Amino acid sequence: MSDTVMTSATPSARRRPRFGATHIDMSHGAGGKATHNLIEGLLVPAFSNPALDQLSDAAVLTLGETRLALTTDSFVVRPLRFPGGSIGELAVNGTVNDLAVSGATPLGLSAAFIIEAGLATEVLIGEIAAMAAAARRAGVAIMTGDTKVVEHGKGDGLYITTSGIGVVDPVLQLGATTVRPGDKILCSGTIGDHGVAILIARGDLELEGDIRSDTRALTPHVAALRQAAGAGLRFMRDPTRGGVGTVLNELARDSGLGVVLWEDQLPLRETVQGACEILGIDPLYVANEGKLLAVVAAEQADAALAALRLVEGGEEAAIIGEIRTEPARMVLMHTHFGGTRLIDMLVGDPLPRIC
Repeated sequence: MSDTVMTSATPSARRRPRFGATHIDMSHGAGGKATHNLIEGLLVPAFSNPALDQLSDAAVLTLGETRLALTTDSFVVRPLRFPGGSIGELAVNGTVNDLAVSGATPLGLSAAFIIEAGLATEVLIGEIAAMAAAARRAGVAIMTGDTKVVEHGKGDGLYITTSGIGVVDPVLQLGATTVRPGDKILCSGTIGDHGVAILIARGDLELEGDIRSDTRALTPHVAALRQAAGAGLRFMRDPTRGGVGTVLNELARDSGLGVVLWEDQLPLRETVQGACEILGIDPLYVANEGKLLAVVAAEQADAALAALRLVEGGEEAAIIGEIRTEPARMVLMHTHFGGTRLIDMLVGDPLPRIC
């Protein structure tokens, strides 16, 4: 704790935005600026407490000498099944991952189902089986839950909400305020796969190539990082809604430091790049469901990268950038062409209903 740097950008000191929207629209669920305004301008002031005010993937609670992580997430993806996964598998992996990147070993999950009348029983059976299989792979049990049924036409088939609790590694002190200039930014694999897989499943894109969702539990990746970097592991996050660009903007804002990326180091499939060019969107803002971003002390970065590449799903991990003093609270990318460009927070909603 002695090396923790507190800045004026810490969540408790940062000025909250004012939520002034007269109606909720789809951009409020995209993970970008509108979502942040909803959460920080409306929800946090109403429910404010020290755990919530940290705005992390999981709240960290202290019980005696044990730190517990608690998280919850809802899944409304359309369609229910897509290349590489389904809503049930996504619900388990997403909650496990929020615990894992918070430095916690998952203890158990809960699951709540909102089922639309008329949903084929075989679809529900398939998603229950997918959840059970994902939980087994992640080494965690679904311990409690709830079911509700709504009228036909009112629920889009199936929505799932999962919550999880885990024990935080006492060695780790993760957070934006722990990062230092010179630290390296690691990405555990190719970006944008999940969002593009959803588009293909919806029929929005007709592309050649096998793009599958990257949904998976990240507990093995986190374990590898913890083993390789130890206390040099400063920060972790899974870049879901809003993608890599949004997570790194949050990091820059909350740390008070600058983030610099190298475009030629970004792990990106050609098909994903092509899909993003067709749509006119930046792959940095496309959701992932089985990747993590980590900030690691420079002296441990190479060992951490090597460890990630030994884990299934981490073979294409890369060091994509570093933390610098300047430009403060901004994300810049050095491009293929030798220039630089600003990576701002996502504003619109290019890919709704992807998780």
